[in-house]
Amino acid sequence: MSRTEKRTLRPEGRRPRIAFVHEWFTHFAGSEKVLEAMHKDYPEADIFALIDVIPEKERPAFLKDRQIRTSFLQKLPFIRHYYRFLLPILPFAVEQINLAGYDIVVTNSHAVAKGVITGPNQLHICMCYTPMRYAWDLQDQYLENSKFPGPMQWLARWFLHKIRIWDVRTANGVDHFIAVSKYISRRIRKVYRRESTVIHCNVETDNFTIGAPAGDFYLAASRIVPYKKMKLIVEAFNEMPDKKLCVIGAGPGLKTLQAIAKSNVQVMGYQPYKVLLEKMQTARAFVFAAEEDFGIVPVEAQACGTPVVAYSVGGAAETVVDGVTGVHFHEQSVPAICAAVERLERIHGGFDRETIRAHALKFSTQRFQREFSELLEEKWRLHCEDIAIKPTEPKFEKIA
Repeated sequence: MSRTEKRTLRPEGRRPRIAFVHEWFTHFAGSEKVLEAMHKDYPEADIFALIDVIPEKERPAFLKDRQIRTSFLQKLPFIRHYYRFLLPILPFAVEQINLAGYDIVVTNSHAVAKGVITGPNQLHICMCYTPMRYAWDLQDQYLENSKFPGPMQWLARWFLHKIRIWDVRTANGVDHFIAVSKYISRRIRKVYRRESTVIHCNVETDNFTIGAPAGDFYLAASRIVPYKKMKLIVEAFNEMPDKKLCVIGAGPGLKTLQAIAKSNVQVMGYQPYKVLLEKMQTARAFVFAAEEDFGIVPVEAQACGTPVVAYSVGGAAETVVDGVTGVHFHEQSVPAICAAVERLERIHGGFDRETIRAHALKFSTQRFQREFSELLEEKWRLHCEDIAIKPTEPKFEKIA
């Protein structure tokens, strides 16, 4: 028996060694908050990532004083500024992460993390936010926004073709998929032909509470990038001069929004959490037009008791209850948003803020942690039965 084979055997009675694999740490946002919630019950588990470039002053508490095990990409100068352009080599980079000493591998994946190499005696659970969108259904939008010249367009298409092949192949290395919404569960079935367990993302609902009575304005808050459809929302309210809109967010499209906004639309740019919370608590409704895999911000708005005008495709179709916690519109167009706003105003008195908040609590962090731990423990027990070892609680045994 080789030395490597000996390392993969599981002695009976010892707790499993757990590794979390995250794509990259560049800022602290949605997927990082999910990782934090998953890691909380297994604090001695090791964390891997392709790169870690979060500034020290912005690092969340669970990453402070913790060594993140990174790939060779970490050593490249100024990697923070161009890592996304290295997509053709990211599959190779993630395959170089050595996980041979671990029993349970949890990948936190929306791009390449699930492509880590694991052995037959290792349990690989993938928390999947989406199959890689820019390689699949958003390929044309990705290439259009990239503005590559002619020859580069065809080279990019060839690389994306190769990545699709790799993406499907590596799905076979995942033992169990977790989908962040029913919408993503359908996408996993479509792309990988695999079933998944739906565990909705965690939302810090305790940080968003009901505030002062609703004001006379609508709120839209997001990064200002094309797929968030913030420009579409502004254009819709430009057509409704009797209704006020407040826009919070930063991004490459900020100047465009400021240029096209009419007098009833206030584009505030980036605002600190305190301002966002106050606006969210006092808005007449929150407007959300993106096709999101889950969509955390609409749930945060509902935790404030604020109804949501939501596009009915993607995660928002599951988190916003039409006629109860908000209203849906069914196409990303100015007339559809205008009609939804008019409908909300006709039934506005029928929205109960306590009912809206109670619905949002179904997506709390506590609920997520319970569901994730229960799934991990069940899959670990079944895995132990499969490889004929004595199951133990998957609490943690750290690699030296």
